[in-house]
Amino acid sequence: MEPKEKVFIAGSNGMVGSAIKKLLLQKGYLTNDLKGKLFSPNREDLDLLDYQAVSSWFSIHKPEIVIIAAAKVGGILANSTKPYDFIFENLRIEINLIEASRKFGIKKIMFLGSSCIYPRLCDQPIKEEYLLDGYLEPTNQWYAIAKIAGIKLCESLKLQYEIDSISLMPCNLYGVGDNYSPHSSHVIPGLINKFHLAKINKHKKVFCWGSGNPLREFLYVDDLAEAIIFILNKWENPEIKNFFKRTSWLNVGSGVEISIKELAILIAKIIGYEGDIDWDKSIPDGTPRKILDNSKINSLGWKPKIKLEEGLKLAINDFQKSTYLS
Repeated sequence: MEPKEKVFIAGSNGMVGSAIKKLLLQKGYLTNDLKGKLFSPNREDLDLLDYQAVSSWFSIHKPEIVIIAAAKVGGILANSTKPYDFIFENLRIEINLIEASRKFGIKKIMFLGSSCIYPRLCDQPIKEEYLLDGYLEPTNQWYAIAKIAGIKLCESLKLQYEIDSISLMPCNLYGVGDNYSPHSSHVIPGLINKFHLAKINKHKKVFCWGSGNPLREFLYVDDLAEAIIFILNKWENPEIKNFFKRTSWLNVGSGVEISIKELAILIAKIIGYEGDIDWDKSIPDGTPRKILDNSKINSLGWKPKIKLEEGLKLAINDFQKSTYLS
């Protein structure tokens, strides 16, 4: 990847897209006019659910590298209550962007998925080859099916049209710019919101969902951005080119797991909440354990830098400055 190339970040206003954009700007990519080398249109400028709008945008701006970070995301509650929205909107976003990339001969596509694509009860750590080897976790199957379709669209595009495409499958992400809504957030931003409110309202007890026993792996969003740029910069390396002849998607994780109960205690400690924590076991836990085998991307030379406690402090500081408190 060269600074002279035109890069399009789909979903640049989300947590992941913002982190990618920030890192690319640090590396010299520009957005000052339509001739800029980094395109990051917002939702008002480009509706990714509208294929005609996407196709027209591609015909005008002619990006060379497309990073697909756009998605409808949410936690267990959001996935359970809006299953059609999660599968339909994510499929539509992916299809529109990937088809426009095919139509206009894009050089490279980076598609971002999720570790939820893997079977609910597969062996741990989870290897890339475990995809489609069992049943999905019911609480997020709609999102997972859409993401699996995206991976396979990119893989088939590479096979049939020889358009370079790589998919990265990150573990649970968190960080600056996260969604802290109690109705649609993932576990870390949801717990941050919950314990912050409990502290300022002097609640003696906080109720958290599930048993607290599931084990999860978390990656700070800036580390994912580094992984994306790392792969893009090494894309033309002969060793990397040969590596990606054998695989179409890569796991990206921290390699460290923690129980939800331990996570809640750690977040409460950082925030300064000193009350009790109870667990509502009537709420489903989701997958009992989910840690990725990151050996493939590690073998290419990438490793995460930000430890969980450090990342949580950054995320909590971001939340305390966010509009959720205004």
